[in-house]
Amino acid sequence: MNDSEAQNWSARQSSELYGVEEWGGGYFGVNADGNVEVRAPGNGDRVAVALTDIIDGLQQRGLDMPVLLRIENLVDSRITILNESFAEAIKTTGYQGQYRGAFPIKVNQQSHIVEEIARFGERYNHGLEAGSKAELMIAMSVLQNRESLIVCNGYKDEEFIDLGLQARKLGFKCIFVLETLAEVRLVIERSRAHKVDPIIGVRLKLSTKVEGHWAEDSGDRSLFGLTTNQLVEIIDELREAELLHCLELLHFHLGSQIPNIRSIRAGVLEACRYYIEMVAEGAPLRYIDLGGGLAIDYDGTSSVSGHSRNYSVQEYCVDVVEALAQQLNAHNLPHPTIVTESGRATVAHTSVLLFNVLDVGHFEPGPVPSDLPENMHEQISNLWYTLKAINVDKLQESYNDVIYYRDQVRDCFFRGEVNLRDRAFAENLCLAGLQQIVALLPKMKRIPPELEELPEQLADIYYGNFSVFQSLPDSWAINQVFPVMPIHRLNEKPSRQATIADLTCDCDGKLDSFAGPEGETKTLSLHSIKEGEEYYLGVFLVGAYQETLGDLHNLFGDTNVASVRINADGTLDFVHELHGDSIADVLSYVEYDPQSMFRQFRMAAEQAVRDGRISVSERQSMLAAYSESLRGYTYFER
Repeated sequence: MNDSEAQNWSARQSSELYGVEEWGGGYFGVNADGNVEVRAPGNGDRVAVALTDIIDGLQQRGLDMPVLLRIENLVDSRITILNESFAEAIKTTGYQGQYRGAFPIKVNQQSHIVEEIARFGERYNHGLEAGSKAELMIAMSVLQNRESLIVCNGYKDEEFIDLGLQARKLGFKCIFVLETLAEVRLVIERSRAHKVDPIIGVRLKLSTKVEGHWAEDSGDRSLFGLTTNQLVEIIDELREAELLHCLELLHFHLGSQIPNIRSIRAGVLEACRYYIEMVAEGAPLRYIDLGGGLAIDYDGTSSVSGHSRNYSVQEYCVDVVEALAQQLNAHNLPHPTIVTESGRATVAHTSVLLFNVLDVGHFEPGPVPSDLPENMHEQISNLWYTLKAINVDKLQESYNDVIYYRDQVRDCFFRGEVNLRDRAFAENLCLAGLQQIVALLPKMKRIPPELEELPEQLADIYYGNFSVFQSLPDSWAINQVFPVMPIHRLNEKPSRQATIADLTCDCDGKLDSFAGPEGETKTLSLHSIKEGEEYYLGVFLVGAYQETLGDLHNLFGDTNVASVRINADGTLDFVHELHGDSIADVLSYVEYDPQSMFRQFRMAAEQAVRDGRISVSERQSMLAAYSESLRGYTYFER
């Protein structure tokens, strides 16, 4: 890149390069100063704040990198968009039922998030979905609106059902979604013991198949849901127990992050057939619950890839409402309340992982002398002359020769025919040759398959101050792609191609798949590091699942967390701050006692004093440093 290209680069070009407007959902953009900004919906306008300004505020409050940043405004906005989109679809289609959302707590169980959802969703009667006793207890404690639903999914023991029945007595609309035949008998037994009628739902195993990461969880091989035979048995058991009047909800779940709207519509149409037949059996159904599946556009392609979707929230709502109305009107049935358990679409946008770059590993050759040094081994000479002959007309041949002679030199080294310095010289020549070939690749009419991945193999490695396993577990476990980009210097043209490594001592601790406007790429465009300046990257759309699924690989604990609210005048409120795990915290998670560890270290230091290896003052310094480290952050501290 020459100086002219660097000077002519604009923030708009950076926005296009990283696809911000495509995956950002209107919440993120690049300002004229070259900084990523958060655009919070306001009264008809969007108020923008640069992430670098937020980082300044975090550091002033003692929150070092890495930080998980949550933006309260976006939680509010996502709930509003979902509820208003369904309201508009219901109005325009003449649908006679209502909409009720239920956020699945498992998607993000953090108290601040769930409390925000309950608070912002209260005006829409937005409820919660609980898949365990612990999550049900959360729902019972945070929901204030008795019109909001608590949908109980998952396997239920006696205690789970008793908790739900107590919620019914308190006025909650708590619905037991039956997953197995055993559950219906337990619900019947416990409801009689508590003398309260339950609200019952049934989860169906539909035959509709979907695309995406979770495709195998749909169709006949789905892990969850009742078969048609089991559904009939449950209806008969409820009728016999004189509780068929309690069967009010039909539930199905096609899978998470469904990319194709046609699959969603097909699932709704299939569920309607069950709904119609269940009403004919005498079940007074009032709700139809679509479960989750509403996808977000992680890569900005608006496609049916596993990282995207080919529809908007508005289209999703319209298709669902139209499909239900079409089927039920044909049988003159009342329109039920539509329930969805959209989790990813509610909270993914609301969180950003921010971290700094600690170092960079380059695959650049060192200086190559103009003349071949004397007395070089024959194979090194061959490598030297191969470099001199590289040209665009025979790049494949040149590549073959460079690799061949490099391997010959390595064999000579193993046999003791080449010394350490000569091998280092040859390795540098090889790297120089490969970089020459990469530079000429754009001039080829057709790049040979063997050379297509060469740029990736020579890309830089940027070492980030974070743990993939703690903060981005889905990128490792299921190859989920998240948008990653620099959050500043975006009015400069990025000149490096790189992958990103984390702090863990693990070859899987890396990011090497990136979202872009043209689809997934294996490297990311980044800027050269400036001496003495921090370089910050952001990983976006990480609000769903990542926090709870994270693990303690290498004992890197929870990061610092901050929640901010952007005011209408552009000012910031830091409404929630949580310092990440200390070393003592993570040691206790794996059953170490930090106090015992300190005592043992003190004994070792005292013994060293007695043995004359250290002085008393050195002992004191060591104990102080050890104690301070126990209280310190598990991540890199400058």
